[in-house]
Amino acid sequence: MDIKRDRFLRLVDKRVNSALKRIRLIGNLADTRHYSYTDEERKRIVSTLQAELNEVKSSFNKRKKTNFSIKDD
Repeated sequence: MDIKRDRFLRLVDKRVNSALKRIRLIGNLADTRHYSYTDEERKRIVSTLQAELNEVKSSFNKRKKTNFSIKDD
């Protein structure tokens, strides 16, 4: 197997699960029984997380530049 693929497989579960855990912890801050925040703070948190997620999505959607040939199938 490819070294880059091995490295990806070794890291992906740990990193994604770590990110999910931390996002859930941030979500816990929305519990108004324990925390107080302004609407502006809520918007900043959500927009910052969304912007970063958009960057990640963009990184995965980048296509490699290829040369065109009518014979490529």
